Amino acid sequence: MSTNDKINQDSINKALWSACDTFRGTISADTYKDFILTMLFLKYISDVWQDHYDGYKAEYGDEPELIEEMMKSERFVLPKAASFYALYERRHEPGNGERIDQALHAIEEANGTKLKDAGKSVFQDISFNTDKLGEEKQKNTILRHLLEDFAKPELNLKPSRVGTLDVIGNAYEYLIKNFAASGGQKAGEFYTPPEVSDLIAELLDPQPGDSICDPACGSGSLLMKCGRKIVANHGSKQYALYGQEAIGSTWSLAKMNMFLHGEDNHKIEWGDTIRNPKLLDKNGDLMLFDIVTANPPFSLDKWGHDEAEHDKFSRFRRGVPPKTKGDYAFILHMIETLKPGSGRMGVVVPHGVLFRGSTEGTIRQKLIDENLLDAVIGLPEKLFYGTGIPAAILIFKKEKSDDSVMFIDASREFKAGKNQNLLSDDNIRKIVDTYFAGNDVEKYAYVASLKEIKENDYNLNIPRYVDTFEEEEEIDLMAVRAERQQLQAQLATIEHEMESYLAELGYQNK
Repeated sequence: MSTNDKINQDSINKALWSACDTFRGTISADTYKDFILTMLFLKYISDVWQDHYDGYKAEYGDEPELIEEMMKSERFVLPKAASFYALYERRHEPGNGERIDQALHAIEEANGTKLKDAGKSVFQDISFNTDKLGEEKQKNTILRHLLEDFAKPELNLKPSRVGTLDVIGNAYEYLIKNFAASGGQKAGEFYTPPEVSDLIAELLDPQPGDSICDPACGSGSLLMKCGRKIVANHGSKQYALYGQEAIGSTWSLAKMNMFLHGEDNHKIEWGDTIRNPKLLDKNGDLMLFDIVTANPPFSLDKWGHDEAEHDKFSRFRRGVPPKTKGDYAFILHMIETLKPGSGRMGVVVPHGVLFRGSTEGTIRQKLIDENLLDAVIGLPEKLFYGTGIPAAILIFKKEKSDDSVMFIDASREFKAGKNQNLLSDDNIRKIVDTYFAGNDVEKYAYVASLKEIKENDYNLNIPRYVDTFEEEEEIDLMAVRAERQQLQAQLATIEHEMESYLAELGYQNK
């Protein structure tokens, strides 16, 4: 295959997924995902660097000093010894793990703040020189295989061959999605299915100039979908992305993901959003955003209940959520970070959030009475990795035109998959069109007044508002009786024939 042959997404994805075979059986997917994704990152920036270098060489001839100078204007800097190819050349020597770690550190140092936030480095929680890969000899062999997998022609990721940057972004998303699907509950924590991200981005309708925040951002896919929606609908890159992620290695994925997608205008912080919110303004107050969106962990236990009562940001003044269910902790944090006027928010929640009582009931009532809740959208089951339970999307707005709430029951419209259900483009379009039209749709959507919600004791359970009951046809008992008599007659005839066959064969009833 020549270097300049364009390549499709599938062949890159397949080559990446087969590179995972190097680890299967040695360590769990949840652990090796970091190695694969980091190696993809290293290979891609090495290929981009090499491609640009070769381009300058073709243009200016073999003038290393001039080319080195030209390369300083690249989006990133790649020290020579830190290139994938330098590591590949030495793959048969001992010390692969140590060399890869040193290369990552050198890349980080050479690129200033692009791969760091508040002093934390992207590769801090990712080490190839780890005993998880076995003793030194085994580790060296595994890493040699990994370098060889990524050196295959199919994984030549030079822009002159793969075309658009998104090919790599897509490969990254593909891997993250597959790790989530195969890794169960744990791996699913950092990934929102693309169709759900699409849906939320459509519902929130991001505009040029918006600041967009995800306080539980995982690998950053939902944030980036919102940004790309502005590019697609308005041809503008005038927006800023903000996020916070509690798990160190997932924060690293988000940073690498942003880098690979060319999202330079972002700030992703590492830390626990509830216990230690990091997105603060110069006065030390919570930053405010035009759009806040998240798919936080469902009903998180040990979310920070003990500290919540004395929260210095007063996020829990409407009530402190229960110790073992952190859903409303995230909702209240998000509400508190909405800009007055333009602020709008979309959050994915388990259905219990809609009707559970006690302090959750009190919080829910206050949010509704303050006229912040705009819509409740019920989704199909089995959309999310690691859980079969159906979820809902809550839309909140700082400035509403009236005090009604729209309920949409989209739980029965989906594309069935083997283990996961999907939302099709048509399913998404119907939800979005219904939401923006703001009218009742029989057996699908209902606009409830504040009075009706109060009469329902502030219970937001969707079937209370959207009647999806299908009347069963009346049964014609006389027709059923006639059919039954007919079947009995047929059965008697068959029994009689059977008797005569048995008699012919010499079998008599004994």
